[in-house]
Formats: sequence, C-alpha cells, structure tokens
Amino acid sequence: MGDKNQDLVQGTLEMLVLKTLALEPLHGYGIALRIEQISGGVFRVNPGSLLPALSRIERAGHVKSEWRASDNNRRAKYYVLTKAGRAALEQERRQWGEQIAAIHRILEA
Repeated sequence: MGDKNQDLVQGTLEMLVLKTLALEPLHGYGIALRIEQISGGVFRVNPGSLLPALSRIERAGHVKSEWRASDNNRRAKYYVLTKAGRAALEQERRQWGEQIAAIHRILEA
C-alpha cells in the first residue's frame, strides 16, 4: 500500500461525498479535491466515478444541485446536502462502523 494512491473501497464513494458535502456545498472538482486532501492523498476520486455517483445521490434526493459562480468566477454546478442526505449519511456511518468493528474482530481472532 505505502505511497500508492488507493481505489476507494466498493460502496464508500457515495458516503464520502455525503460527508464532504456535510462540511459545505461544493462543485464536483471541489468534492474530489477535498476527499483527496482529507485522506492525505490516499484516495483520488476519478471524475468518471464521481459524476455518476453524484447523479445517483441527486436522484435519491440526498443532494440538490444549483449553478453558482466558482472561486475563479466560472459557472459551476454546486451540490448541497439535503435533510434526507444527512439522514442517509448517518445511516451509512452506523453501518460502516459496524463493518469496521466486525473486520477488526476477525483480524484479531
């Protein structure tokens, strides 16, 4: 593993996007950059994975999108976490915590 960038564990991208948007509304590039920054460069989100994930999350009602001016004064689609998105994030966090605890028990057996 070491210095190599790792692919996200299957099924975690949407959870990480929701968590990132819980901090503040961001556009797609900002979401990818924030995940990379917070993970210390361990995870790099491919736009080919992020954009379909954002579409799924929006269709589920967990985020809404709106066009705004970005920091460099260009139009960008910003994503905002909804109330349903906050509830989904909390449920994902609980499930992820249970999975981590189970994996830990298995590794310590």
